[in-house]
Amino acid sequence: MAENYILYGKGVFTTVCISGGAGLFWDKHWKRLLSNAKKLDIDISQYSYQSVLDKLHKITITERIDTGRARISFLDSNPSRLWPSVESPGEVTKLLIEATDRLVRETDHKITTSSFPVNSRSPLVGVKSCNYLEPIMSLDEAKARGFHEAIRLNECGFVTSACMANVFWVKGGELFTPGLAMGCLAGTTRDFVFENIDCREVEVGIEALKDADAIFLTSAGIGVVQVAEFEGRRLEKVDHPILHLLPY
Repeated sequence: MAENYILYGKGVFTTVCISGGAGLFWDKHWKRLLSNAKKLDIDISQYSYQSVLDKLHKITITERIDTGRARISFLDSNPSRLWPSVESPGEVTKLLIEATDRLVRETDHKITTSSFPVNSRSPLVGVKSCNYLEPIMSLDEAKARGFHEAIRLNECGFVTSACMANVFWVKGGELFTPGLAMGCLAGTTRDFVFENIDCREVEVGIEALKDADAIFLTSAGIGVVQVAEFEGRRLEKVDHPILHLLPY
C-alpha cells in the first residue's frame, strides 16, 4: 500500500523532553500536535490527550528512561490519491512513539549562517511535519563546515531560527527572538520562555546576531544552550535567566 506518510512524509511530530520519567510541557506539545494535524488534514480523533500520554509513560518505564527525549509522531496512513490502492487503508492514522537518551550538548557551541533559506510563505511554515528534510540538510551542511548549528534566514533575509532550535539573543540587557511571521516554528520551549521572561519578537537581519551580546538556542532536545561562537566571533558567557528556566 502506498501510504501518504511513506510517499510524502505526511505526518506531524513533536519531541518531548523526559525528566524524572515524565514528559515536560505535555499540554503544549498536545496542543501543537492537534493544531498541526488539523492544518495537514490528518485525523487523530482516535487518540486522546491521556491515551497518548499513558503510552509515552509506559514506554519510558519499559525502556528505563528517566532523563531523555521522546518523539511522538502521527502518520497519515491513507492511500495516496496519486498512487491509489485497492487495499483497505486500515488505521487512518498511525501513532509512533520512540524514546531514547538526551542529546549531548556541546560545551563550545559554534554556529554559522545557513545557506538554505526558509520560505515564510510555505503552507508548511510553522508546522512540525514529518517532511523534515530541509532542516536536516541545513544542519548537515553546517556540520560539514565544522559548526554545530546554523541560523536560517527567510526569503526576505530576516532571521527565523536555527536548523533544529529556536534562537534568542541579548543586546543591551534585552532579550529578543524572531516573530512567528518570519517562518520559525512555535517551539514549546520558546513558549515557556515567553511565559517566564520578558522578550521582544522582532523582524531583523543577520546583523542583529552579529552584534548580539549573547545568543541562545532552545528546544526540547537540547534545553537551553548558550552559543560560544558565531561566525568566528567569540561570545562571552553571561548568566541570563533563560539559562535557569529548565531542569536540564
